[in-house]
Amino acid sequence: MSWLIWTPLVVLGTLLVLLGLTFLLGRVAGGRYLQAIVLTLAKVPLLRRLFQRMSKAALERENPELASAIRKLERFGTPTTPEAAQRALARLTPGERRAYLEAAGQQAELPEAPNRAARRKGASVPAPAGAARARKKRKR
Repeated sequence: MSWLIWTPLVVLGTLLVLLGLTFLLGRVAGGRYLQAIVLTLAKVPLLRRLFQRMSKAALERENPELASAIRKLERFGTPTTPEAAQRALARLTPGERRAYLEAAGQQAELPEAPNRAARRKGASVPAPAGAARARKKRKR
C-alpha cells in the first residue's frame, strides 16, 4: 500500500526535474543543447504544430508587422521565380515589407571568419569572370 502513496510524488518529482533540466538547457550556450532536443521532438506532428504555434505567438508579440508579413507570404506560397517573389512582396504593406526585408537581411549575413588566414582568403576571392561586364540581349 505504501507504493501507492509514493507514486504521485515520484511522477511530480520527475516532471519537476525534467522542467528544470529544460530551463537549464535553454540557458546554457544560448539554448544550443536544447535545440537538438526540440528538433527531435518536432518530428512528432502534434508537437510540431505546438512548436509552430508557440513560435508564431512569440513573433506576434515581438514584431507584429513581421508576423503579418509572414502570414501573408505563407498564404501566397513559395515563389519559384523572381517575378513570383516580386508579386508576393507587392502584396505587403510598406511596414510589413520593411520588417520582412530586415529579417531576411539578418539571416543572410555571412558569419565572420574564425581566424586571420580565413579572413585573408575570403578577402582575396576574385569576382566571377562574367560579373564585371553587363550581359546584352541578342536580337534574333
